[in-house]
Amino acid sequence: MNFTVSSTELLNRLQSIGRVINTKSPLPILENFLLKLENENLTITASDLETTLTTTMPVKESSGNITVAISAKFLMDTLREFAEQPLKFDINQDNLAIIIKTEYGNYNFIGQNGDEFPAMPKLEEDINTITVSANSLMNGLNKTSFATADDDLRPTMTGIFFDIKQDGLTYVATDAHKLVRLTNKASKSQAESSFILPKKPAAILRNIIAKENNDVEVNFDKKNIIFKLSEYLMICRQIEGRFPNYNGVIPQNNPFKIIVDRVLLLNALKRVSVFSNQGTGLVKLGFAANEIQLSAQDIDFSVSAEEKITCQYDGDKINIGFKAPFLIDILNNINSGDVIIELADPSRAGIILPLENEPDEELLMLLMPMLIND
Repeated sequence: MNFTVSSTELLNRLQSIGRVINTKSPLPILENFLLKLENENLTITASDLETTLTTTMPVKESSGNITVAISAKFLMDTLREFAEQPLKFDINQDNLAIIIKTEYGNYNFIGQNGDEFPAMPKLEEDINTITVSANSLMNGLNKTSFATADDDLRPTMTGIFFDIKQDGLTYVATDAHKLVRLTNKASKSQAESSFILPKKPAAILRNIIAKENNDVEVNFDKKNIIFKLSEYLMICRQIEGRFPNYNGVIPQNNPFKIIVDRVLLLNALKRVSVFSNQGTGLVKLGFAANEIQLSAQDIDFSVSAEEKITCQYDGDKINIGFKAPFLIDILNNINSGDVIIELADPSRAGIILPLENEPDEELLMLLMPMLIND
């Protein structure tokens, strides 16, 4: 059995799906790519049991059908050293001996029985489906991923919550300190449903969807989720459990509203935060008539910093403390030129909104305050 394929195209596909593979897998077979040749289509699969990713690509000069597992590290390390050229794979169906033939030489190694590779999970009969644009899904993942938690004791908060309703799809992530809620009104479903996408498949999906131009079909049941793209198919296990009531923690009455240039605030925050206590990262923001005073200090090292920037605000004075790295993350993940900061009092969460949302989107970010001594 043999086939010919572009070295660059094959490497690109392998690099995209290879992110699924764990370096120390509980099953040795999962340290391999599964290659399945049917007619003139080559399907490549990678899996860690929790997430399985496949891609199908056309090949040339193929003969025969075969399924074989090939060491992921061995194959990718070899392909990285090739310039763009056609590679001919010659596979012996009896002993799984593999020869990669190029214009300059031959490379010999042994594959493994592809039947040992775990079968891809299948959805149950009770399936929910929603179709989203690639751009919407990309924005949803990009703007929420940074807010997921790393706490294994609260597994539901380690993923991205997809809340599907008739009026739109809402992406939510929180680590109990910060929260992001992005609603896309163009992605709708007749039936209300939800699931929690784990962090690892979310990161892999962000990578492969960057070049996707078509809509993405999302199918899911109570355990698994399938994302169908033009050239890739990913199935992953959901995070089981109930996601926190995210709307319940968002303050509704916020009398203090400030409009400020996002980049101006971000750069000032970066400068001042250098002088904050490295353990707490506390930066105090003082809001007065058309100005924000940022200040930070580290008593242990006798350093401090203050800076004033302009804003649009005509209310009473109010001071609030935030953890600078968290606020920097939030400002970095908003695209609008200006942002709106809504506050109720120094003990309640601050709301950060873009002054101008993307079409069909509504973005809200929340940050819990830190205690300050006025």
